[in-house]
Amino acid sequence: MNSLDIDKPPEKTRVVVAMSGGVDSSVVAGLLHAEGYEVIGITLQLYDHGEAVRKTGSCCAGQDIDDARLVCETLGIPHYVLDYESRFREAVIDNFADSYLAGETPIPCVACNQTVKFADLLKTARDLDADALATGHYIRSRKVGEHRALFRPVDADRDQSYFLFATTQPQIDFLRFPLGEMTKDETRRHATEMGLLVADKPDSQDICFVPNGNYADVIARLRPDAALSGDIVHVDGRILGRHDGILRYTVGQRKGLGVATGEPLYVVRLDARSRRVIVGPREALDTRIVHLRETNWIGDGALDDIPAEGREVMARVRSTRPPAPARIFHEAGNTWVRLSSGEGGVAPGQACVLYDGEGAGARVLGGGFIDRTERSPETEAMLARLDAAMAEAG
Repeated sequence: MNSLDIDKPPEKTRVVVAMSGGVDSSVVAGLLHAEGYEVIGITLQLYDHGEAVRKTGSCCAGQDIDDARLVCETLGIPHYVLDYESRFREAVIDNFADSYLAGETPIPCVACNQTVKFADLLKTARDLDADALATGHYIRSRKVGEHRALFRPVDADRDQSYFLFATTQPQIDFLRFPLGEMTKDETRRHATEMGLLVADKPDSQDICFVPNGNYADVIARLRPDAALSGDIVHVDGRILGRHDGILRYTVGQRKGLGVATGEPLYVVRLDARSRRVIVGPREALDTRIVHLRETNWIGDGALDDIPAEGREVMARVRSTRPPAPARIFHEAGNTWVRLSSGEGGVAPGQACVLYDGEGAGARVLGGGFIDRTERSPETEAMLARLDAAMAEAG
């Protein structure tokens, strides 16, 4: 048994490493190569690298591809670049734009992992007769019974489990995450010791395919209807002003609303059909229940095994927030989560990720995309009255 928990000696174990050109995946390749594994580095060209060449902190394009190639040269391992631009546009970029057009707040990193990285690239790794596909994600996996399971990493500040909830069991069994037991500082120290040129390279920031973080311009170019103007409406029915497109707003947003009423206002809901941005006080954001779609359960048993009274879990509704106590329910194909404490700024399109505990080592049970939310009874009644008034007004 080797360090990747594969029943072969390292020198007889072929591992494909997904190399983005950053320090994390580069260190994974270096560590496995030093242990004697047969390492093959593969970089996916995912989008127009002409934009990315000028962007700091991108991945999988332009300078990052060159960096991955140079790292492989330094390590003395083969490196291949696969052109996945059309696949990435179809599966990730178009979906991202359509989600914003529908008034949602999407997570393109999850879509990328679901499709390009853990489906298409994983198939390529199998075609190369690899025994595993290794990545630079900060998450842990180990065998539980006959299969592997996912767990939160040692470095809570780098925890990427939120973005990996949709990973399927066959994928988990084939994937390996060597950085799950390390902190980011340890990773950079390894890179320095290996003499890798990316040792001090900044981490990827924001959305990889959006130059300078200006996603609104990208969406407006891809889906012009998302930039159409509409009303900014208070939850009490008052029309407060106009906006330049719902794509410029997200649930929970306070700054940049373009209206002034003498009270702090937040985006409470985006009505894509009527192109209305609904705003209100902070308490109107308080979310109690989230209804999920495309739920992926990777805990023991199945969703249908959840009892009628629900199951206690820890739920994470934003990547930047820690998991909080909740209860999951599943009935007649529908899955919803009741949050023990109200959460603000919960937006459709985001993910609700579930764990069996808190802190490093908590097991990832899966999760789903937030389809709709339920607020306090008072807020729900107010929104219902607003909807009725809008429908009557046409």
